[in-house]
Amino acid sequence: MSLLELFLLAVGLSMDAFAVSVCKGLSVRRGSMKQALTVGSWFGGFQALMPFLGYLLGITFSSLITSIDHWIAFVLLAFIGFNMIREARSDEENESNDRFDFKTMLPLAVATSIDALAVGVTFAFLRVNIVPAVSFIGCITFLLSAIGLKAGNIIGANIIDLTLILPVCALIYGSKLPASPTVAMVDIPACLIIGILSVVPTLITKKFSRWQGVLMLAAYAVYIVLSVIVMA
Repeated sequence: MSLLELFLLAVGLSMDAFAVSVCKGLSVRRGSMKQALTVGSWFGGFQALMPFLGYLLGITFSSLITSIDHWIAFVLLAFIGFNMIREARSDEENESNDRFDFKTMLPLAVATSIDALAVGVTFAFLRVNIVPAVSFIGCITFLLSAIGLKAGNIIGANIIDLTLILPVCALIYGSKLPASPTVAMVDIPACLIIGILSVVPTLITKKFSRWQGVLMLAAYAVYIVLSVIVMA
């Protein structure tokens, strides 16, 4: 398995964790670095643990099913793809709160990493070097989960800034409130775009979907790049 294939697989597996992290970020008043590390550690750790357990399960029975192991790998990967499509189209609602304790994080970490268990079984049949593979998947999920929590918190804070703090400051200032080029050209449009991506589809479908997570992550990356360009 090439590095690019492993990266795409890691990103695909981590989208559930990213979406949950964004929701956690929206639910807290101020997302701290400790909370980001907590979310990243839980989701990244289980995203690495589950494929490792699946790999151990696969190699345990590999001698019994060597002749059909490629078909089993195909069926498992097809099941994972079907399950991702089903979850994306499902009407089930995922609850989120602002707690980061063991009882809250454990079910979330397990639920977002179940697909990785089947991936681990597939790794055993494909003779993948398991330690680097699961370490890479865990690191990618850790980073995306931590970024997701911070991004969700920033979205919530920026919505408050645009709808409450900015109007109040303008009223108190008494005249035209000065705004830097970065605020006018980057910050406010970015807040509006990311806010629309996060709020409007969620209000319509009553859930936060994978494609929203991907688009928000891309929008956030563009926002960072534009901020650097404008400030340069």
